[in-house]
Amino acid sequence: MEYVTIARLRRPQGRRGELIAELFTDFPERFRDLKEVWLLDREGARREAVLEGFWFHKGGVVLKFAGVDDMGAAGTLAGCELQVPLAGRMPLTGEARYWSELKGCRVVEGGRELGTVRHLDPTVGTPLLVVDTPQGELLVPFASEICRRIDTAARLIEVELPEGLLDLNR
Repeated sequence: MEYVTIARLRRPQGRRGELIAELFTDFPERFRDLKEVWLLDREGARREAVLEGFWFHKGGVVLKFAGVDDMGAAGTLAGCELQVPLAGRMPLTGEARYWSELKGCRVVEGGRELGTVRHLDPTVGTPLLVVDTPQGELLVPFASEICRRIDTAARLIEVELPEGLLDLNR
């Protein structure tokens, strides 16, 4: 089964075993329906956990897990990623894409393959596709004016790069 990370546990919050987490989802309302989740630790081990409660706090979320009842127990979970099965992702509308769907897509311009998407860099402003090419890293603005066609099923992104962008990246 494949999983997707929706938050990262940062540190204990309070003395009752709660943890503050950084959100990695655009759908924080999903916590209302979450009970069974998975925790991925820094060594790559995944285990199931039961979410007892949550509340939003200062741009993040405070989480309470069953069996985690004090600061010491909560501290052992700091750094874990909170995951749900990939099939449990929230549905997107329109032409929206999950970033994870873009990873590994071939980037092509005018029939010429430029490289493969390594990841998406959510910089200030327009996010950038980080593309591995034979010449090195290529940064492509993830904008509809440049990324003309995205076919995640075919693992393909057709681009129309602005003049000079290839030179700028070298």
